[in-house]
Amino acid sequence: MASGRRWGTESLGEPAEGRQSHPGSCYRELSRFPAITRAALGAAAGGQAFRLYTECSQPDLRRQRLLRFSRHYSLQHAGGGLAASRAALSAEIRNQLLSQDSPSGQRRAVLTRCPLQGHELLEVWDGCGRSHGVDLTALGKHGRVYTEGPFACLAWSRSETRLLYVAERSQPRPPKPSPWLVPGAARPAEEEEEEEEEGEQFVYREDWGEALSTCSVPVLCVLDIEGSSVSVLEGVPEHVSPGQALWSPDDTGVVFVGWWHEPFRLGLSACSNRRSGIFHLEVASRRCELLSAQPRAACSPRLSPDGRRLLYLEGAVGGPHRQCLQLRMLTWQTRQTVTVLDVVQEPTGAFTGIYAAELPPRCWAADSRRALLGTPQRSRTDLLLVDTEAAAVTNLTAGSPEGCWELLTIQWDLLVATCSAPHRPPRLVVAELPPLGQELSLRWVTVEDAPTVPGITWKTLMVRPPCGGQSPAPHGTQPFEALLLSPAGSMAPHPLVVCPHGGPHAVFDARWRPSMAALCRLGFAVLLVNYRGSLGFGQASIDSLLSRVGEQDVADTQLAVEQALRSEPLDSRRLALLAGSHGAFIALHLLAREPKRYQACALHNPVSNLPALLGTSDIPDWRYVSLGLPYSFERVPRAEDVATMLQRSPIAQVHRVRAPVLLCVGARDRRVSPTQALELYRVLRASGVPARLLWYPEGGHALAGTETEADVFGNCARWFLQHLRQPRHSP
Repeated sequence: MASGRRWGTESLGEPAEGRQSHPGSCYRELSRFPAITRAALGAAAGGQAFRLYTECSQPDLRRQRLLRFSRHYSLQHAGGGLAASRAALSAEIRNQLLSQDSPSGQRRAVLTRCPLQGHELLEVWDGCGRSHGVDLTALGKHGRVYTEGPFACLAWSRSETRLLYVAERSQPRPPKPSPWLVPGAARPAEEEEEEEEEGEQFVYREDWGEALSTCSVPVLCVLDIEGSSVSVLEGVPEHVSPGQALWSPDDTGVVFVGWWHEPFRLGLSACSNRRSGIFHLEVASRRCELLSAQPRAACSPRLSPDGRRLLYLEGAVGGPHRQCLQLRMLTWQTRQTVTVLDVVQEPTGAFTGIYAAELPPRCWAADSRRALLGTPQRSRTDLLLVDTEAAAVTNLTAGSPEGCWELLTIQWDLLVATCSAPHRPPRLVVAELPPLGQELSLRWVTVEDAPTVPGITWKTLMVRPPCGGQSPAPHGTQPFEALLLSPAGSMAPHPLVVCPHGGPHAVFDARWRPSMAALCRLGFAVLLVNYRGSLGFGQASIDSLLSRVGEQDVADTQLAVEQALRSEPLDSRRLALLAGSHGAFIALHLLAREPKRYQACALHNPVSNLPALLGTSDIPDWRYVSLGLPYSFERVPRAEDVATMLQRSPIAQVHRVRAPVLLCVGARDRRVSPTQALELYRVLRASGVPARLLWYPEGGHALAGTETEADVFGNCARWFLQHLRQPRHSP
């Protein structure tokens, strides 16, 4: 059984006192567990066995890069259940950008990039080796292929003869310097064609914002495998950017998501509220049809195995940047659309709504009636089964000890998923989907296990705001939650690191986070606060934060801290704040309002000056909406708007801050300009507050990357160890 394989159990002991003062070694120990990023199933001979292929990643801290590798397993029916075994040795994946298995599971498409020339190659592999390969860059039909983000896709036609993907539209090449540009010199006839390109190389081209700066004008592309030819599909409306494409049931058309450009593009990353629709393009006639309602925000189309139903997510345009979404279904032949699951305003039962950014690439059961998805449900991410005809929801993972479940794929009613918890890295599991109505009898089988990390305990705290608080609405006293991670078997009371999440419409689910586990191994308790406005608690909770940022979110975070201090063995004299983006906005408010409560603070790309973001952020609309102000594309700041924003900005109260502040800043951040942190740093230094600024030249808003993440953690941990060794003063 593959479940006998456990990652690194031989070196995972109780945290020793001598090791607690070395953040680097602690982080290396806990970051080596692989993340399972993709899975694909293939049928073996006889139909009683299946091949399972997975792709994994883990940080290689010595070489400062992300290591990617594959694993292969065999799944067999045995004794009325499933048995799993390792079928081959793991193998490193090099230069691969995208991969996708064909519908039959007999072929795999792989997009790679040549490390020397930078050319992109699209290859097809089968049981005998590489059967086809095309140099997309040499063909010159388009720019770079989109390999990640909301636009990216790689889709097989049902006939397995064509591949569909999204790439950047070709741009005119700037003219090469030549002696013919000397005044009076004659120009050869073959260079006359470049004349119209002159003056075009510096024209501004909009992109889709943070993390999508290379995405400007996406186009749909088709590779004819046998002919080794590429065509760029025509007929896509000029006012939308296409992505998330798949083939129609008869292979004659393409279904895709189109995002409106509007007058100009707003940042798309972490924003499900951008106007978009589901389109169908007939390839031969170039006729394009809008399938979804407008004006709405629709995404993530998924076609049922029988080709009769199209499932997708839909939400409102504008408002909160992330929302509770509808699950919509279109009958292909009639084009009739129904709402399978509606927005949940205030949860009255176990189901709290759908908050997923996308549906799993494969989400349909074999009966083309049931679908599966993972979504936040309060402070968990659970797997839900949806009966699309009965509009009924079954939570397949409620009550499990793992707090985060993610579906990788489902095929032939075999589910492949990962599950993790704050004290347990992801493990790979499979299950057979029971017949309709018997889903709760589903049994998970471990394929690849992961050890429980000793020395860490966790629990979920429920926090109820007092009556008459920040919100007079009925949902103003709706409870929210916080996750508390604590060192086990060490001396209490523990110093506490408080973490309000960014967004603000995001959520801390109870998943494995190496950095948080490492803080626990260093002796800190960690409080992850899901204040009102977080995903997973109903749309009313999300809406309650609008016009109350800087008030309700700050009060909720402090309320969670006070409850934890009363009920848990925590040291109230050693408190620190760790947060990024909007979470850092909350943290700065807390530092100013509770200057004697917190002894240290570490912030990532903090929001500190709201008015200054109007002209520098890729989401200027959020600056208005968050304060309850109306937004339109033509709106310019008014004096009263700026005054309101400045009043809610931490920079206006920063003179009250006393705790030492560490700032970690990404120089390429398009969401929150790095000038926010620079201004804050200078003001803190001028006020005599100990402050340190770390500048990551290639860092974006997320401060992602193997080297960057390790350096950020190491500096934050050392900052806390330095300033929380002894209480600075009593609260």
